[in-house]
Amino acid sequence: MAKTIQTKILNYRVIIEKENYSDGTPVYTAFIPTLGITDYGPNIDKVLKSLKPGIELAIECLIEQGKEVPSDKVEQTIIVNTQVVVPKRLALAVSE
Repeated sequence: MAKTIQTKILNYRVIIEKENYSDGTPVYTAFIPTLGITDYGPNIDKVLKSLKPGIELAIECLIEQGKEVPSDKVEQTIIVNTQVVVPKRLALAVSE
């Protein structure tokens, strides 16, 4: 009788921000808050692909240490940016 291998799919929220190197070249930084993993890449597809080994390693380490493997229960998160007008008297104290 063949043994059945069970798999489990875990969901993780990934926050991606586009930034620029000092020479203006774009770079995408991705962060998985639940696992504390961060990576970067030249585009969204590559940064998502580069996260997979880190996720797998984090899960493996947690299991080996006998710790619970967390996952996100939410399947979609919406993150938006908003603008706030800073009064002139405070504007110099705010870094960009």
